[in-house]
Amino acid sequence: MEAALQRAWLRRGATALALWPLSMVFATLVALRRALYRWRLLQPQLLPVPVVVVGNLIAGGAGKTPTVMAVVRCLQACGYRPAVISRGHGRRRDADAVMAVHTTTTAADAGDEPLLLRLRLRVPVFVGVDRVAAARMALAAHPDIDVLVSDDGLQHSRLPRVAQVVVFDDRGVGNGWMLPSGPLREPMTPQAPPNTVVLYNASQPSTAWPGHLAHRQLAGLVALADWWAGQAATMPCLATLSASPTPVLAAAGVSQPERFFIMLRAAGLEITPLPLPDHHDYTSLPWPADATDVVVTEKDAVKLRPERLAAQGTSTRIWVAPLDFSASADFDAALLALLPSRFTTRTSDGDTTA
Repeated sequence: MEAALQRAWLRRGATALALWPLSMVFATLVALRRALYRWRLLQPQLLPVPVVVVGNLIAGGAGKTPTVMAVVRCLQACGYRPAVISRGHGRRRDADAVMAVHTTTTAADAGDEPLLLRLRLRVPVFVGVDRVAAARMALAAHPDIDVLVSDDGLQHSRLPRVAQVVVFDDRGVGNGWMLPSGPLREPMTPQAPPNTVVLYNASQPSTAWPGHLAHRQLAGLVALADWWAGQAATMPCLATLSASPTPVLAAAGVSQPERFFIMLRAAGLEITPLPLPDHHDYTSLPWPADATDVVVTEKDAVKLRPERLAAQGTSTRIWVAPLDFSASADFDAALLALLPSRFTTRTSDGDTTA
């Protein structure tokens, strides 16, 4: 059903038309909320450090999580000390609680994407439906933080921001309608909002907004246990698996699994695709017990701890296929131009001084 809805959002067909009245209700609620902030009846909450929000205008993954990684690394390269805050989509336990994410935290507690960010970036990550509360907890726990990166939260108006990165993939804005008859979470305007940097996770821009292109390719493969130990993927490992005389099973619990499968095939792997629902929980293994080799995304890998699989006695070899994701230098420059100087300190009352 999820895949069918994604397809329906690409055109103004029968399904989209049937859902259009509900879209008008959703659009009215969005417009009302925006008006409350415009009239200052609701206001963003003040935070003592700058915030960069990374998000999508459309529902479904467009490359937001790898963009967060690219933004954090850009900030680190310029001397910033960032932390990440996130809603923690898909959390099963204490979904409303604000908490720090550690390398030992489970995806059920933190959400798969926040745990992936913690494992890959090794920076503080805090989750909570109330991102302002998550930001305040992060700042209290790590006084050296001088910038926050919000994983999603484009429509979370309580969260102040000095800059926002809007990510599109090759779908652009789909049929141009708002949820649920289209993919838009908010109306598409003729021009990008102020202090916005647009990044296209696609071969070319897919909307009328000027932006920058991202480069995305497989980094190779790495065994699951080695991935958890922090080892990098290699192309020779991928080449070895490509020589397998039988197709390799490829599993992907992401919003656009076919994109992952296309990349694996382009890298020379003969695969049997196993698309799974986005944020699939892996409470049980979805492939046959006699599967020899399985390739998964990093988002899947965070829910497959090696010690758990060893305890189950599975003989399947699981390989992780990370992506190399980078934006152009002009994207980094455009983002950094929106941030204040990093040479600031926080006073005891939360103000910033040069």
